[in-house]
Amino acid sequence: MTPSRLRASAGDVERELSVLPDGSIGIGDDRYEAHALGPGAWRLTSGGRSVLAYVAHDTDGLWVHVDGRVHRIEIARSGVRPRRKTSTSEHALSAPMPATVLSILAEIGQAVKTGDTVLMLEAMKMELPVRAPRDGIVTAIHCREGELVQPGANLIDIL
Repeated sequence: MTPSRLRASAGDVERELSVLPDGSIGIGDDRYEAHALGPGAWRLTSGGRSVLAYVAHDTDGLWVHVDGRVHRIEIARSGVRPRRKTSTSEHALSAPMPATVLSILAEIGQAVKTGDTVLMLEAMKMELPVRAPRDGIVTAIHCREGELVQPGANLIDIL
């Protein structure tokens, strides 16, 4: 059986993805064992390291939440490059998938460090921490607790 091959891009990074005959996933030169834990929840294992990944599909690709970080992966089909989407801002944290805002842990004017949890979302009965991608200051909060947010919705600005 020939591996199924796809081209995927996350931001400016483009990689080849393949589903191998044994069911493992190849991303570039790396190989991962994938075990479904439930709808949209996966355990990925490589080299003795294991991580949980939560995945939501939309018409153009996937939203993947791993280790408090959200990745947008656009899948190329039939040799067509994925469409580039413009982000609301390079300083904005956006919703990875349809979700409810459980709690906002940061305040406007607060200094945050890379990896600090700034808000908690709930999607598909899972709590998803959203972490600061860089050191900075929270300059705006565009959501409120209990609000249902859609994919790509700007939640928090960090400068």
